[in-house]
Amino acid sequence: MAQTVGDYVLQRLRDWGVRQIFAYPGDGINGLVAAFGKAGNDPRFVQVRHEEMAAFAAVGYAKFSGGVGVCMATSGPGAIHLLNGLYDAKLDHVPVVAIVGQTARSAMGGSYQQEVDLHSLFKDVASEYLVEVNVPEQLPNAIDRAIRVAQASRAPTAVIIPNDVQEAAYEPPQHTFKHVPSSSPGTAWAAPVPPEGDLARAAELVDAGEKVAILVGQGARGAAAQVRELAELTGAGVAKALLGKDVLSDELPYVTGSIGLLGTRPSFELMRDCDTLLIIGSNFPYSQFLPEFGQARAVQIDIDGRFIGMRYPTEINLVGDAAATLAALLPKLTRKDDRGWREKIEKDVADWWSTVNDQADVDARPVNPMRIVAELSSRLPDDAIVTADSGSSTNWYARNLRLREGMRASLSGTLATMGPGVPYAIGAKFAHPGRPVVALVGDGAMQMNGLAELITLAHYRHLWDDQRCVVCVFHNNDLNQVTWELRAMGGAPKFEESQTLPDVDYAAFARSLGLGGVTVTDPGDVGRAWEDALMADRPVVLDIHCDPEVPPIPPHATFEQMKSVTEAVLKGDPEAFHLLAQGVKTKLAELRR
Repeated sequence: MAQTVGDYVLQRLRDWGVRQIFAYPGDGINGLVAAFGKAGNDPRFVQVRHEEMAAFAAVGYAKFSGGVGVCMATSGPGAIHLLNGLYDAKLDHVPVVAIVGQTARSAMGGSYQQEVDLHSLFKDVASEYLVEVNVPEQLPNAIDRAIRVAQASRAPTAVIIPNDVQEAAYEPPQHTFKHVPSSSPGTAWAAPVPPEGDLARAAELVDAGEKVAILVGQGARGAAAQVRELAELTGAGVAKALLGKDVLSDELPYVTGSIGLLGTRPSFELMRDCDTLLIIGSNFPYSQFLPEFGQARAVQIDIDGRFIGMRYPTEINLVGDAAATLAALLPKLTRKDDRGWREKIEKDVADWWSTVNDQADVDARPVNPMRIVAELSSRLPDDAIVTADSGSSTNWYARNLRLREGMRASLSGTLATMGPGVPYAIGAKFAHPGRPVVALVGDGAMQMNGLAELITLAHYRHLWDDQRCVVCVFHNNDLNQVTWELRAMGGAPKFEESQTLPDVDYAAFARSLGLGGVTVTDPGDVGRAWEDALMADRPVVLDIHCDPEVPPIPPHATFEQMKSVTEAVLKGDPEAFHLLAQGVKTKLAELRR
């Protein structure tokens, strides 16, 4: 039997080391689906419940594996459904390849069923590389370039293959005019270092500072050892952008935690008071949480010159690999003997964690959501992977979760879309089948798509050496982040028709699939529930009923500001008095420190 284009696509992906493709079938990719059958399901066709989840799972796989995530969808509606996950990859700089079907070439332009202009559809999200394969000879170059460009630009790429081309006999490109051959899979990537003169200037700037602050993002993940040495030499504190939460351990006494609206008070004060700033592998967008313009002299290190010097008036911009650049910079620095700045930072950090623990112990109705994450922190296995969704639970992930060295964590950092928490966890399990995974998900996101993807978890759990995958649902029957945004930004009371969610028994649904399911309504049961779930022999849903009126107070908020926002909604908010009481109790737990 002749090798088809569909057969060859899978062969080339195998050559690149692709072991699974997150996908959903449809007649626009029938030629590819048939090829999976002939290939003995190698690479594995991972059938999710919706194409958007295929893209999210591919993003999660790429984030936690360090490799390229691959997703696949049919033409028309399937391709459209990929967009949200692909934009998540684009905005978080994650390498993902989308392979999508298209109507037969003979029907193109004829307003055929499910015919969509895929070039127009994908031209923004896959702007780095987008190609339609119209003759077999375009392969393998199209697949190779899609993967290499995704890796090089840390972005999504897309390959469109009409369904009749998928079924055609594969013909390799020839050494002839207008044929494009390709080399063997695999690429050796450089670790560029800026020129010596610029490194020397950066060292002089840092040495001249007395109060050094470091901000790290996901681009510093491979440079953790060098960042620790930098902090030791300079006596700096280290704040973390949300995507860089797992770069350094929260047990380090000078790590101030997350920065920004979801950040910590020590990070806020670090930026407020510093005179020197080093930004490493971060494109943190909220300049209001950085030092005042003119306050600090600044250096930025980033692998991508397109995203450098954008957020703060940096004097020296070093385009290079974070680890290699820091390794070249460190010998040029002089150790600061005055440790007064460092001592202040460490005191602020210690006080903050005491405050967070006090706030987590504040009584709520029924469970304080901060307590959910606080109880998890001390129980996380050393090799755990944590995924988080978008919503009010993200506040507690950002501020309250204490990660240790060796743990991984991520979320939709830039698009901040709802829904990736559970599919990210699925991608993480395929990337690391021997590691436990925890997903922190609000009930809004769980109803949006998390419930359906529990089916995917149940279907594939037998493939994983360690089946532990805990999905924790913050069950408050409220689209809580938007509720608080309405109150804080517009002084508007909660509008129940928009914000209140129907009640769902998430644990019971999990049990119906053969997964573990535990409902928690008593604060005293939270710790034991985490322990049991993290020792289980299967994925578990923790359905924890928590109080929607515990306020996500920003680190820069004063008591008077919180009081005025609360008073603004007393006239009409259905939970106004409970809201005020919880806000006062939470703020008092901070002010006692």
